[in-house]
Amino acid sequence: MKKVAVFGVGHLGKIHANCVKSACNAELVGIYDINVEHCREVAAELGTKAYEDADELLEQCEVADVVTATTAHYEMAKRAMLKGKHVFIEKPVTALLRDAEELLDLQKKTGLQVQVGHVERFNPAFVATKPYITNPMFIESHRLALFNPRGNDVSVVLDLMIHDIDVILKIVDSEIRNIHASGVAIVTDSFDIANVRIEFENGCVANLTASRISLKNMRKTRIFQPNAYISVDFLEKKSDIIHIEDVGNENSNPFAMILDLGEGKSKKQIIIKSPEIHQTNAIQTEIESFVSAIENGTIPEVTLYDGYNALKTANLIIDKMNETIKLC
Repeated sequence: MKKVAVFGVGHLGKIHANCVKSACNAELVGIYDINVEHCREVAAELGTKAYEDADELLEQCEVADVVTATTAHYEMAKRAMLKGKHVFIEKPVTALLRDAEELLDLQKKTGLQVQVGHVERFNPAFVATKPYITNPMFIESHRLALFNPRGNDVSVVLDLMIHDIDVILKIVDSEIRNIHASGVAIVTDSFDIANVRIEFENGCVANLTASRISLKNMRKTRIFQPNAYISVDFLEKKSDIIHIEDVGNENSNPFAMILDLGEGKSKKQIIIKSPEIHQTNAIQTEIESFVSAIENGTIPEVTLYDGYNALKTANLIIDKMNETIKLC
């Protein structure tokens, strides 16, 4: 059981605090927010203590859960690590890439555990589907959201698309060769909608679309690999695996759809599988996973380097989008 403190209890931070309180291996020792009155209200609601001094709360905890505004991630995480605390940092890991690099250096010096909150890694639909993802060669991802004033301090790439960037970097075992990107600022001063094509050295191509001005919510990723098509619905927490194999093998399914590819070619069968999905609270699961990594001395599911790599890729995408605008 680790003593955990939550720093930043806005909309997402309040959810984090509640999940820490419900976690099987963590104890919520207090919360901190620059909005003192709001912090007190949340503390009263959750039955925990509100702190007006972040350093005082750091003295009470073993793990700092940083859910502040993105621009404050670096300072709060560094502050905690210099006091010898393990740190969970919400995504994106920092606002600036150089700040993430400094945290990486600090982690090497201190040996502390750090995990970044790319929560889709813990989405039960993705968890159930992961064993079937072996060699993706084409990926299509759509992450659409209704407009919400929260999170608009950064572009849609850092606000929404970075979830899919992290997942894709996780499942594609290859370096990036090229990026094409375009985006438009419609409601805010930064990009509100973006479309990206990432080409990998191994030939895999990923097309990503993210919008925070959509008329509906959608979080779907489609993965194509030799002999299989995999669909993951992160929002509805559903997944399907459509697998193609030769007819006549020992695993042939009498109810499968048969494809006749013509004379001289073996028939194929289409098998549709919906893996069993254990419905869980992904945020609570990622917190429990991090605490377990600390207790067992294992590598966290989403490392600080993973967060850095996702941010680095997101910044490359934003740079490409800015270049595209200059050419117009």
